[in-house]
Amino acid sequence: MKLTRMLPASCLLLSLMIPQALLAQKPTGSESPSYYNIGGVLSNNESESHFGTVIAHLNFDQQYVPRGTTYYDKTIRIDKNPIKTALNVCKHLISRRVYAVVVSHEPTGDLSPAAVSYTSGFYQIPVIGISSREAAFSDKNIHVSFLRTVPPYYHQADVWLEILSHFGYTKVIIIHSSDTDGRAVLGRFQTTSQTNYDDIDVRATVESIVEFEPKLDSFSSYLMDMKTAQSRVYLLYASQEDAYVIFRDAAIHNMTEYGHIWIVTEQALSANNTPTGIIGLKLNNAENETDHIKDAIYILASAIKEMTVNETITEAPKDCDDSGAIWESGKRLFGYLKTRNIRGETGQVAFDDNGDRMYAEYDVINVHENHSFVKVGSFHYDSEKRKMRLKINDSSITWPGNTGKKPEGIMIPTHLKVLTIEEKPFVYARKLLDDEIDCADDEVVCPHFNITNGNEQEYCCKGYCIDLLKALAQRINFTYDLALSPDGQFGHYQLKNHTTGIGTTVKKEWNGLIGELVAERADLIVAPLTINPERAEFIEFSKPFKYQGITILEKKPSRSSTLVSFLQPFSNTLWILVMVSVHVVALVLYLLDRFSPFGRFKLSSNDGTEEDALNLSSAIWFAWGVLLNSGIGEGTPRSFSARVLGMVWAGFAMIIVASYTANLAAFLVLERPKTKLTGINDARLRNTMENLTCATVKGSSVDMYFRRQVELSNMYRTMEANNYDTAEQAIQDVKDGKLMAFIWDSSRLEYEASKDCELVTAGELFGRSGYGVGLQKASPWTDAVTLAILDFHESGFMESLDKEWIFHGNVQQCEQFEKTPNTLGLKNMAGVFILVGAGIVGGIGLIIIEVVYKKHQIKKQKKMEIARHAADKWRGTIEKRKTLRASLAMQRQYNVGLNSVSKSVSSSQNAEKTTRYPILPPLPRTPERAWPKDKEYIVNRNKNNSAGKPPPRYMPTYATDVSHLIV
Repeated sequence: MKLTRMLPASCLLLSLMIPQALLAQKPTGSESPSYYNIGGVLSNNESESHFGTVIAHLNFDQQYVPRGTTYYDKTIRIDKNPIKTALNVCKHLISRRVYAVVVSHEPTGDLSPAAVSYTSGFYQIPVIGISSREAAFSDKNIHVSFLRTVPPYYHQADVWLEILSHFGYTKVIIIHSSDTDGRAVLGRFQTTSQTNYDDIDVRATVESIVEFEPKLDSFSSYLMDMKTAQSRVYLLYASQEDAYVIFRDAAIHNMTEYGHIWIVTEQALSANNTPTGIIGLKLNNAENETDHIKDAIYILASAIKEMTVNETITEAPKDCDDSGAIWESGKRLFGYLKTRNIRGETGQVAFDDNGDRMYAEYDVINVHENHSFVKVGSFHYDSEKRKMRLKINDSSITWPGNTGKKPEGIMIPTHLKVLTIEEKPFVYARKLLDDEIDCADDEVVCPHFNITNGNEQEYCCKGYCIDLLKALAQRINFTYDLALSPDGQFGHYQLKNHTTGIGTTVKKEWNGLIGELVAERADLIVAPLTINPERAEFIEFSKPFKYQGITILEKKPSRSSTLVSFLQPFSNTLWILVMVSVHVVALVLYLLDRFSPFGRFKLSSNDGTEEDALNLSSAIWFAWGVLLNSGIGEGTPRSFSARVLGMVWAGFAMIIVASYTANLAAFLVLERPKTKLTGINDARLRNTMENLTCATVKGSSVDMYFRRQVELSNMYRTMEANNYDTAEQAIQDVKDGKLMAFIWDSSRLEYEASKDCELVTAGELFGRSGYGVGLQKASPWTDAVTLAILDFHESGFMESLDKEWIFHGNVQQCEQFEKTPNTLGLKNMAGVFILVGAGIVGGIGLIIIEVVYKKHQIKKQKKMEIARHAADKWRGTIEKRKTLRASLAMQRQYNVGLNSVSKSVSSSQNAEKTTRYPILPPLPRTPERAWPKDKEYIVNRNKNNSAGKPPPRYMPTYATDVSHLIV
């Protein structure tokens, strides 16, 4: 809303007639004051007079001043001595209870506004600056209650960005002084560029920063370094004196001619030797102090009016000696002031959080011939869109070199520094041997500079990406120096705090290949560099030269060939049932044949023998023979019932054996194991178990992918501790079985799987992306590289690189290997051979046991025979003794009868003797069992009896032989 115009002079006189006694009047109760004293620290009489006039007119503007409220002015002259200024503020302003202070800027006393700010800020009294533009006043830790109707110098960086966006310049060199304002300009430029310009294709990036000490004598050394940069757009913040030196030396080095663009701030534009074609800025109403006074007073009145509606304003402090008094209403009044947004004499007036003026309007000035300044555009507030807008008339601009043609703003180099990294099959790197002078014809020299120890080693590189680099250099006509990544990594970022002139910001710092490109130590990256959002924010990418994704590499699960592999076709339960069935059937066969009435029968042979029934051992032998399909020679069932069971058992055995044979082929021959995992969605990966390890490469694009995916966060936390430094180490661990799953780019893992048929990729691709050539932001080579890669795709060149470097024809070999059935080896059938060996050992053991047992049995039989012989001998001895006794008794009787009785008596006695002593039957002992001389004795006795000879009376020999046997 437009401020009210000046009221008639009568109103001014009426306001001056108000009794001065009212100045001492205090508000009653809890009501806000009815009058407000506004202090002014101004630079001249005209400003002081205008200050009082504006306040007098303000009292009659009901839009800003409600009824019952009156404003009074109290001004003092600003002093060059800041100490005197501070004392005057206490003596003449604070003592009069001022509610705010408006301060201007003494041209030769830079510290005077700061003294007013320190003094008033100590008591929380708001201070409104109308001419101070230094960056130091933005620090609210020092100037706690200071705000200003003029923008600080470093806000010109916002206009710079709009100008760069208008002309399409995306790479610049910033030249600034090393003071607070110069560094604030740099910080503002970088922060605003990243915050307000989301489109990375149009965002301006700083290629180089040149910081110099104020009060220059020469700038030539800086200019020589600037010539080596690509950018030819220079943004200059410098004082008038320093700008003079810079423009002078730049003209000497021909850096003010065509092809160079200079965009400068207000101070530099005021130099006496500004070259033709320079574009500068000029703040509107920068020196119109009266307009700023009016805007400041009306902003203050607007804030007080709103504050009185919402809360009670306490009276302002009065005594500077009261160091403990902090005016709380002053702190809240300062907050109300920062929320003002009105249309004033100097344009749209608003403030940011630091109390700095927003929506300040600038004129875009172009220096023409004869050092004439021409307005070619403006940076103004658009009330409809409620934002600032840049408008430039391009046709009226004169560029350096006094031409109307807009320069490109960049110098396109033809010799590039290219970086790569060893990653098979895209880049093979080998160290150059001591006896080698140069690399082979298909290789390129690629030195590696070790950032750890500072040593440089010569390497030779070849591969997919090297052939691509050669083709690009030939197609778009550039030369290059190739080098390996200094730290051997693709690059990842870390968040670090950076302190600038306007505060502390968090910035991403990159290492590896990306860090070299961001730091502009390289021009090109030709490597298997995955395109992802994090990297694309800081570097440019060409169109993908190879499309790929992420997959999982694992070792094929080999079937565990244990000693009992031949038992795998059947489960343990089935084997137990078969074993039990054999013996149950054998037992039943034995019982059937045992109790069947037809179990025994005569054979048709003529030997008259009778065959025995089937015994238990023969039944077991028969059952096992049928099951193992071996010949049965004897011991077969003879009864009809047993034979029926035998036929059923034979059918059972045929089914079991056929099933075993079929399953054995399926288990050991035909089946080819594939993968343990089904892909990234496998539950074992999502909820990682202790016996399952997976990993990727630290700081790689795959690592960044897992960081972005919320659903994979649990998996990433587990695998983060297992991540490797290089892909080579991880792949080797997969081969060795130390790592179960390696997650990496599909093209590399497919190459490894085609080279080693024991490796396999699991599941489908995920996180699909592509490999692109990396370039600096706003690189002039981006379009040329992209077009060349598209031509390579259309011509089939990329496909030929795939066949030459990635597949090598090994894919067909692995596919053929997959289709070929496995042959059984010793690992598979070792158990069978061990079983046969166990049978042989068991047989030998049993025969040893049999021999030992038989020997023991023979010894026992011998002992039994000896004992039997001794018993028989003893029995014979007893019988001999009995016989001798009988013979002796008969002999004695015979001798007595011959001497005392006659023949008749002898006959009767013999008859009586016969009756009393009947003739005993023959002894059961056979002659063969008698003693050897017994037989001779009997024969002789028989001869004597037959010859009629009496037995001898005395037989000394015989008596002597048997006398020891008489008991």
